[in-house]
Amino acid sequence: MPVPRLRSLALAASLPLALVACASSSSPSSRGPAVTTATNPPTTGARQLTGHLTVFAAASLTGAFTAAKAGLAAADPGLALTYSFAGSNTLATQIQQGAPADVFAAADQANMQKLVTAGLVETPVVFARNKLEIAVAPGNPKHVRDLSDLARSDLVVVLEAKGVPAGDYTRQALSKQGITVTPKSLETDVKAAITKVGSGEADATVVYVTDVKAAGAKVSGVMIPDDQNVTATYPIAVVKATSNPTAAQAFVDSAVSGDVHKALEAAGFQAP
Repeated sequence: MPVPRLRSLALAASLPLALVACASSSSPSSRGPAVTTATNPPTTGARQLTGHLTVFAAASLTGAFTAAKAGLAAADPGLALTYSFAGSNTLATQIQQGAPADVFAAADQANMQKLVTAGLVETPVVFARNKLEIAVAPGNPKHVRDLSDLARSDLVVVLEAKGVPAGDYTRQALSKQGITVTPKSLETDVKAAITKVGSGEADATVVYVTDVKAAGAKVSGVMIPDDQNVTATYPIAVVKATSNPTAAQAFVDSAVSGDVHKALEAAGFQAP
């Protein structure tokens, strides 16, 4: 099925979506938000999107969302698209404090739930999933084989702080295996964690599969078996205070099935 461009989804935003209930059993939070998965209805035309659009997105989405930006700009040259990338917990707090955002894309349901509970976003839609992977120095000189090695005293390990989705997912995976890790530091997001490994400040960290892929030759990846792994669920929602609701909904639709979704697949994200 052909993938519609962002601007072709602007009209679709006003049409009813076929929604299917979807919840993640692997989220660190036992009570995630009411999220849905959506399929876009056929469109009858296209309307040029204009104005400003600010998307707050989890740090792990940096590569994919940035890769999609050129195509979105070409499709809708009158739309000024701005991204703000950080840990999902940081972004959720900023929106709660009144930061001007039109769309919020989180790496977990727990941080999205904060905004659902506060009545600050429309109904979230799951648009992608991800898996954890261990990131080590190029060539894996310390011979890290699995999660249990992260407890070794000869390794300098960094993890993400509590509340950061990747950190919470990692602690969930470690807990399942009965592994205790004492990190040298707790980072604000996955990009900060993987940067410390790439620079040699740390021997290992746990990020997403997509982060290891995006880092290229700067790090090597050690796969975590599915039975030891945790699936990260990514919900996206329009912020109710948006000043550009048509463009905001169009971006959400594109993340589900459009140019943004194509960029996510290319970056290694799994479909919802």
